[in-house]
Amino acid sequence: MGFEYALVHLKYTIPPAILLTLLYRPLFTRLDAYKVTFLVTIAVVSTIPWDSYLIRTRVWSYPSHVIIGPTLFDIPLEEVFFFVVQTYTTSLLYLILSKPTFQPSYLRAERSKTHRLGPVNPRWRIYRILGQLALAQLTLMGWRRASEGGPGTYTGLIVVWAFPFLLLLWSLAYQFLIGLPISNTLIPIALPTCYLWIVDTLALKRGTWVISNGTKYGVHLWDGLEIEEALFFLVTNTLIVFGQVAFDNALAVLYAFPHIFPKPPVLPPPHLLVRALLQPAALYDEERIKGLQEAVLRLQKKSRSFYLASSTFQGQIRTDLLLLYSFCRVADDLVDNAISTEEASEWVSKLQDFLKIAYGNGDSSSAKDDYIWLNFPRETQSALLQLPTSKVSKQPLEDLMLGFHMDLEFAQSHKRFPVQTETDLELYAYRVAGTVAQMCLELIFHDFVEVRSSSDQQRILDAGNRMGTALQFVNIARDIAVDANLGRVYLPADWLAEEGLRFDDVLSNPNSVKLEKLRSRLLKKAFKVYKDARDAIEELPVEARGPIRVAVESYMEIGRVLQQDGYVVKAGRATVSKLRRLRVAWSTLNRT
Repeated sequence: MGFEYALVHLKYTIPPAILLTLLYRPLFTRLDAYKVTFLVTIAVVSTIPWDSYLIRTRVWSYPSHVIIGPTLFDIPLEEVFFFVVQTYTTSLLYLILSKPTFQPSYLRAERSKTHRLGPVNPRWRIYRILGQLALAQLTLMGWRRASEGGPGTYTGLIVVWAFPFLLLLWSLAYQFLIGLPISNTLIPIALPTCYLWIVDTLALKRGTWVISNGTKYGVHLWDGLEIEEALFFLVTNTLIVFGQVAFDNALAVLYAFPHIFPKPPVLPPPHLLVRALLQPAALYDEERIKGLQEAVLRLQKKSRSFYLASSTFQGQIRTDLLLLYSFCRVADDLVDNAISTEEASEWVSKLQDFLKIAYGNGDSSSAKDDYIWLNFPRETQSALLQLPTSKVSKQPLEDLMLGFHMDLEFAQSHKRFPVQTETDLELYAYRVAGTVAQMCLELIFHDFVEVRSSSDQQRILDAGNRMGTALQFVNIARDIAVDANLGRVYLPADWLAEEGLRFDDVLSNPNSVKLEKLRSRLLKKAFKVYKDARDAIEELPVEARGPIRVAVESYMEIGRVLQQDGYVVKAGRATVSKLRRLRVAWSTLNRT
């Protein structure tokens, strides 16, 4: 009995597993646990028969003085633990590196030449077939090496065991395996493989495990590392990452196409995952894919911070939030980028008409589509088409349009500015921000079905409205100078009068000492509303609680910075450093 193999785990495999666990712990969800457990189970079950065969046929062995003693089907328990810890560690690395990626946008529709709409992306089918042929050919070659015996035995057994799984995973998830960024595929394979090559080199040199001379080629990748061992760790890590990618491919199909899977569960059972993977790509909704892709590009370009923050959500809720925010962004741009007040007002009217049709009685899908195609620019159409109207109520969207109207009043010189009183300020903040917060919560309640009374749900929605209002107060406090340059003053006229100021004074000198006093007043109001509403976050479903905390605290940190003595507002620039935002996000996610 010995502890040499156990020490390998204590020194080399357990520390990175602990490190990655601590790094990813704030983001770890039930879905992540499900994915990792699923992959670990498959890895252990599929590897035990193969490894047991290699030991019983003396392809490799473990000297008695390096293992503790207990075995499972002749496999030392240390080796069984290796299956678990390698799969766990590589899976965690994959989860970390793929977190920013919105996988549903990488789905691609495929059609045959005889399809009524014509072929789409025929190269994908070619890639699939070429990959299948290559993996099948390699499997046959491995079978020959294993059957012949001799130096190619170990290599052949690796290939015969692993490549049929790779062939299956490639056939199911080739789109993702080709299309995803290398941070989702090659890097999570390469990093643990190189690390385990080093660990294996040390173990082989110490005799922790031994490969029989008659079953290997005797070729080394470098001094101490048998080429067969290098192949083994490359193949096993490839299997793990391919498995994770296939799992995410199935989830992407489930969450991207409500016409196929109307209400996918948060933790889909294996049979549903298989059904999603087997769904023909010819049946994918191309308009839906286009809408998702354009939403991602739009947010990456115009709201990178929100896009990255959305990565803390998973599954259906991330898809719905991206589509909702994409609509809000498009609507805001249509109004803000108009060349005249009249044109901006016309866009608001068209958006209101769109909402009437979208929420009309009966089947209004065709009428809605026709109205969008006839009245909105092509680059905005997908945002309107994919707005999740079945999951959010009409009223907050209508109120958002009224908020746009209030902004337009600043350009109408014959009218007084719309924010005359504190009540006007609260109304404006609710319309442009409280409504968005309410819709986000409506999506959360829809996607995470929980037993909750209607009164409790309404109370949380009301708190969300107030929280959105508080965030808008912070936004106004930050952008006093920016808004003044646009001819807008959101500080109430009665507040200004108390300081002996008028709207024109703000427009001409937005950085005066008196305005700093009003900025502080507005921030105090924002933090009071924030404190009154924040406890409601803890009543949200656990999957949404942490991400919502991060979104709120990251924005309120701007208010905390603005409250610091001597701070100078930099118009048009972020007021919180990236490092500070990361620190806030980390501490917020780690809050129990």
